[in-house]
Amino acid sequence: MSLSGRVAFVTGASQGIGRACALKLAAAGASLAVAARSQEKLNALASEITCSGGKAAAFPLDVTDEEQIKSAIKAAIAQFGKIDILVNNAGITRDQLVLRMKRSDWDAVLQTNLTSAYVSIQQVASCMLKQRWGRIINITSVFGQTGQAGQANYSASKAGLIGLTMAIARELGSRNITCNAVAPGFIETSMTAALGAEFKENAVQQIPLGRAGSVHDVAHAVGFLASEEASYITGHVLKVNGGMLMG
Repeated sequence: MSLSGRVAFVTGASQGIGRACALKLAAAGASLAVAARSQEKLNALASEITCSGGKAAAFPLDVTDEEQIKSAIKAAIAQFGKIDILVNNAGITRDQLVLRMKRSDWDAVLQTNLTSAYVSIQQVASCMLKQRWGRIINITSVFGQTGQAGQANYSASKAGLIGLTMAIARELGSRNITCNAVAPGFIETSMTAALGAEFKENAVQQIPLGRAGSVHDVAHAVGFLASEEASYITGHVLKVNGGMLMG
């Protein structure tokens, strides 16, 4: 699955799933524009990629700021000449039961997880349309498909990404631009590391494969959807959940 000559822009790339996706795409030959809030972590990631013989540049940004997204993508296109692959991975949680959830926590999660994806897609679309080739991959969640108590904001944002994925797939498909989503289940990340041992044990018991997933499991799926091998797949939600949700 060679991505030689392709340029990928990955949000939330400083750690976890985003970082793993960036490394996977770089290993396949793509040049990487990595974006997140942490300049230090981005620089370390870009250095790791370049030291392995790849090409990468860091673009610090807060995805809740529309102007920062526009500036970062414009700068990435200026540096690399184009963007072929967009991975919308940036995401946060602000968990609370809906009766106690603050409007600010609702807004923050929707802005980060959903609105930023819309803005990013809007900014890369013209470049992809001109070259008649593009891969847009949105990182959603199993909870965008099943819902989750205490995560009304998070579940709504991830369900929204699925709807956005399908709409964009229909709008841009005629120009050889695919748009798909990857829906991870219970993945070992810094976000899940803060959960209690009992919660993790109960979660694993609901997974037919009997284990939590790794960030690499998700990155492999993203790498496939970014490749030519996935050229006839669009508007699809690829479940990476160990069987936690089927059908």
